[in-house]
Amino acid sequence: MTLRPIKNEIDYDKALSRVDELMELNPKLDTTESNELEILGMLIEKYEEQEWTISEPDPIEAIKVRMEQMDLKQKDLVPYIGNKSKVSEVLNRKIGLSLNMITKIATALHLPLESLIQLPKKHYHPN
Repeated sequence: MTLRPIKNEIDYDKALSRVDELMELNPKLDTTESNELEILGMLIEKYEEQEWTISEPDPIEAIKVRMEQMDLKQKDLVPYIGNKSKVSEVLNRKIGLSLNMITKIATALHLPLESLIQLPKKHYHPN
């Protein structure tokens, strides 16, 4: 197989088929076949990262799901966020969560901090 970037599902399926063929050969290390297998693995991994990225959980959705699970109403979040209007603003994404709110909500709702902290998205910039 001629090695080239995987650009679509057809290329992806061909690469997977070739990996299956190579795996059955069980090539020794540092042979043409083992090198091809290693490179195909990297190409497949890169394609899967680009095409099937799992998005980070949304902190507000995590809170809403947990509220539903715990049968909580907006007013039940007042001790962790502030007054009723502030709770409403947070749940409607008009204001963000502060670090203080995040720690209180994580503790009270038994949510991992990571699910409440949204880091800026990384952007790929080619040279």
